[in-house]
Amino acid sequence: MNSTRLEAFTDGVIAIVITIMVLELHVPHGADLAALKAQTPILLAYVLSYVNVGIFWNNHYHMLHMTDKVNGAVLWANLNLLFWLTLVPFVIRWIDETGFTTAPVAAYGVVLALAAIGYVVLQRQIIAANGGPDSRLAKALGNDVKGKLSLVLYGSGVALAFVAPWMAIAVYVAVALMWLIPDRRIEERIKSARPR
Repeated sequence: MNSTRLEAFTDGVIAIVITIMVLELHVPHGADLAALKAQTPILLAYVLSYVNVGIFWNNHYHMLHMTDKVNGAVLWANLNLLFWLTLVPFVIRWIDETGFTTAPVAAYGVVLALAAIGYVVLQRQIIAANGGPDSRLAKALGNDVKGKLSLVLYGSGVALAFVAPWMAIAVYVAVALMWLIPDRRIEERIKSARPR
């Protein structure tokens, strides 16, 4: 099987996730900037979540360009990743209801960490379905220091949420900033494979 349907399904789910997130934004009850103050937690959570979902989508897109075939294990791994991403609107709604307090901020980090683990599982399944260590994706990823560091930082952020929720948010922002640029290892492999 090729990855066309997997890509289309993933695009649809992520579009729905982003739509649900934006629908959680409410119009302020006043006509001045002070009225926005009450919306600050959800606006900040929305921006960070939009960036994070966008990063997962962007890297997923690049990863699938290194994928020649998929199998059932890849499909299930992709569903696992999407499951965690669909929980993002839930945790940002919780942040909206309670502010940047311990439990919602920790839950936000747990959801992002589990999505990141889901992404790693998907990578491994794609690698296995496409030739193992000799696959194009495996060669492009190398030892994936950035991916491993992300998981450590998410874990640190979750732990920090129980001490200083704002510091946990700062850690989540740092991970997002680390991934804003698409994975160059994969982009360079894609470019080098194109006929000149």
